[in-house]
Amino acid sequence: MQWEGISEFVYVAENESFTLASKKMAISTAQVSRQISALEKRLNIKLFYRTTRKVSLTEEGRVFYQHCRSVLDGLDAAERAITNLQSKPQGKIKLTAPVTYGEKQILPLVNNFVRRYSDVEVSAYLSNRQIDLAEDGYDLAIRLGKLSDSSMMAKKLGKRTNYVCASPRYLDSHGIPHSISELSKHNCLLGTADYWHFRELNKEKSVRVKGRLRYNSGHSLTDAALKGLGIVQLPDYYVQQHLQSGELISLLDNYRALDEGIWAVYPQNRHLSPRIRLLVDYLAEQLV
Repeated sequence: MQWEGISEFVYVAENESFTLASKKMAISTAQVSRQISALEKRLNIKLFYRTTRKVSLTEEGRVFYQHCRSVLDGLDAAERAITNLQSKPQGKIKLTAPVTYGEKQILPLVNNFVRRYSDVEVSAYLSNRQIDLAEDGYDLAIRLGKLSDSSMMAKKLGKRTNYVCASPRYLDSHGIPHSISELSKHNCLLGTADYWHFRELNKEKSVRVKGRLRYNSGHSLTDAALKGLGIVQLPDYYVQQHLQSGELISLLDNYRALDEGIWAVYPQNRHLSPRIRLLVDYLAEQLV
């Protein structure tokens, strides 16, 4: 209620006419008049002297106009500030990402983003644990694979491919598996799970594998595969360069599982600020 009639009052005061004010505001003269009358009634003051030829401010009206003009100027400044934030983001971003993917893919891109936008501050925490964003005050999380938390909003940034591969040395000694069932005859290099994921006859399939080594480190598993210790299943960012160089050979390609999503996740009830939206868009552009 406090704002009703303020804009109409200022337009009339500056144009000294109800008609000109209505044209500039793109509303009817009658509506302007109603708003001014209601404002005067609410304030219990006469704001204008009205004649058939002229509209002018009363003494009280002049005092009120000065304050209202300042308020509207402040609103204009606030709107310009928000517009500037959108074109030149500033402020803090708190994000989390999986350890290895964060180190290899996300944080180098964040560094580029911060170099481009010098008024942005980033605090990043890398963890393979799924952090509660709302409880711990995070603006953004990078997550891999299937999403389970429906209370979050998500934007797909890209995708990752899981490869089954081994070194030529290992394959020369132990042979090449041509079907999923043949993995039981091989030393499989294990991570935190006992199952590897495939796709057979257009259906997802999980296969239990066994081996002499189990590490919770993709780098260490990659090293073991490069040294001929067994077959490994790992995402592309661990093994892609070694596949390209021939140090590792991709296996069971016909059974490869569908690519997994890479997601930017943020709380559903939190407004996505311009700086965070710009970072998410930048990551999506770079991770195509």
